[in-house]
Amino acid sequence: MILALTATLAIVVQDHAALRAAPRSSATELTRLWQGDVLEVRGEHAGYLKVYDHRRERGGYLRGDAARPVELSEAAAPELLAVLRFLRESPGSEALGISYGAAYLKAVPPRAITAEPFDAIAQMAERLADQASGSNDHLADFAPHLEVVEQFGVRMRNFEHNGRMRVCYDGELFHRVLTFPGAHPEERAHAALGLTRPDCIDPELGPVPRISVDTERSQLLDQVNDSGLNAMTRSRLHARRAGVWASLAFDQDRRREPAGAAAERSLAELLAVHADDLGDDRRLEYVDAVLRVGAIRWAGALPAPQPGPLTLSAAPGDPGQTCVALEDARRPHAAAIIRRCTYGMVRMASIQAIPQGPAVVLAVQPLESWRELWVFHERAGSWTIDVVSPGLDNPEEGYVDFAGYAPGTRRLLIAREVKDHGRFRRSFEELRLDDLALVRQASSPDLLRDFGRWQDIAWRRDTLALH
Repeated sequence: MILALTATLAIVVQDHAALRAAPRSSATELTRLWQGDVLEVRGEHAGYLKVYDHRRERGGYLRGDAARPVELSEAAAPELLAVLRFLRESPGSEALGISYGAAYLKAVPPRAITAEPFDAIAQMAERLADQASGSNDHLADFAPHLEVVEQFGVRMRNFEHNGRMRVCYDGELFHRVLTFPGAHPEERAHAALGLTRPDCIDPELGPVPRISVDTERSQLLDQVNDSGLNAMTRSRLHARRAGVWASLAFDQDRRREPAGAAAERSLAELLAVHADDLGDDRRLEYVDAVLRVGAIRWAGALPAPQPGPLTLSAAPGDPGQTCVALEDARRPHAAAIIRRCTYGMVRMASIQAIPQGPAVVLAVQPLESWRELWVFHERAGSWTIDVVSPGLDNPEEGYVDFAGYAPGTRRLLIAREVKDHGRFRRSFEELRLDDLALVRQASSPDLLRDFGRWQDIAWRRDTLALH
């Protein structure tokens, strides 16, 4: 919803503009005004505008160069649209651009309205929300601009995740663009991307409403026809679809529904992305999709026969749990060697036996974008289960792959990809099997000697860590 603008108006174009009690610089400062603030002009004196601020219910004087008069007539609409087009591509001027967008919508006759101004305002609102996200202190820096745009019906939602504040635009105008007759494919794509951001899903959402949200996200993205899009937008759309279908695969797996088709769709969408088309600004969207698809790599895959003698079996535990047991096929009636239960998704298709160890590795996915590696191995004559995590210090998403085993040095080869505090890291590592201590680490497997000789062929064929 865009607030109606009336009367003789001026839009503030400077931050920290002083509203004073009299038309002189030494007069008492009543308040500070911000880009995008809309004022009613009631006169002019000595280079100052006599104004009234309806939002703050306060009148005063403002230097004339701190605001621009706005004429809300059909004749002025083209000029307002030109300013809107300029500001939509000017980072840091989002509140001002939204204010001009509201003025344009008031001035233009209804018959001439297109989806363009709604698309522009929505994109600037999304960019403003991104700038305001971070710590609580960071949010305070942008609070005045958020208050300015709220007067035009632009609403934000706040979430806290891992001690960081996430501000998200509620997307009302994106919805309007999707239903607008004659909206350009690029505008529809912008709207679908804005409405399906994974970082704007409430982290407290339960499993049942979450699958509904993910289903709606997939439907919104599928509404957009890829034809007519530029190369960057097309790749962004494929990357977003890949992430959404990865979420759906996890949702379905968690509900014990077939997840293979969703997992295959997520991989197909990821392979359709041309990373070079995204540029530096959008490449992180692709890497995010890689992590999400990589995390559900084993969803829907059928487990292969285990040659033994050491085998893993899975059975239900407490409600919602799966219990994994290591057994020795040579002792069919003996108790399990070791057993562990988890609320995560146990990926039985990922089982890899290491006879030379002896050891067995298993992928377990506790969260939609988080996959760990369980290592069953013998230490000091007894069996233990160690968990190799994608990262430490509350990372946001990631996965770890078993990449092979070097028998001569008894080293486990792994690959990790992780997103931690907004930064992506990839590493290839050699771990000592006895205690999983890190021996060597590199940014490329070619830099590690054991990877060159002992990496697993199936891993090299299927992994996304080499993208």
